[in-house]
Amino acid sequence: MRIVIAGGHGKIAQLLERRLADAGHDPVGIVRNPDHTADLESAGARALVLDLEQTDVQTLAGHLDGADAVVFAAGGGGGSGAERKLTIDRDGAVLLADAAEAAGVSRYVMVSAIGTDDFDPEKAQLPAEDDDAVYQVYMRAKSEADADLRARDGLDWTIVRPGGLTDDAGTGQVTVGTTVERGTVPRADVAEVIATAILEGTAVKTQFELVSGETPVSDALATIKY
Repeated sequence: MRIVIAGGHGKIAQLLERRLADAGHDPVGIVRNPDHTADLESAGARALVLDLEQTDVQTLAGHLDGADAVVFAAGGGGGSGAERKLTIDRDGAVLLADAAEAAGVSRYVMVSAIGTDDFDPEKAQLPAEDDDAVYQVYMRAKSEADADLRARDGLDWTIVRPGGLTDDAGTGQVTVGTTVERGTVPRADVAEVIATAILEGTAVKTQFELVSGETPVSDALATIKY
């Protein structure tokens, strides 16, 4: 399978790329910085150098032609301002969905975040003048991107909302549900959930929260109601 990953240089993305490459698949990571190409190649992926903030639907759709699935794992990053939370975390996700539909790619997996719908609508506005306001804009951006994806009948979407991310080794054991008790999860296990959902065709048209647990990933995803 050819899987195109927006935000291909992110930590989850690189773990996902290695997981897919080791399984014999063809991961392609979208990166803005050409200097990141070598890192993607080390992870077993091919790099597509493209700035999501400076492209359009038809250009991106052309790069998705022949893909089997897309993954949105991009983000403005911790040091970015509130504006980029909207232009990347929200608008970039919408752009990828528009392009996937235009290219005839039905499978779309979104990396979201736990509790995003609980943002404060008064604080989540521009200009954001303090760290809490920037965080609220981020939560708003993720929530609105998720809502856009849920409304698309033409896509086989999955929205993964992980808890606090760690760099611990993956365990392959998780807890998933519409809502779960707040907790953490290794990025490696998030990558495994994404890979399993795509490769096994599970969790289609579902949104779920994800933390570490005691259920093997494949079994956990099989329990999620479509």
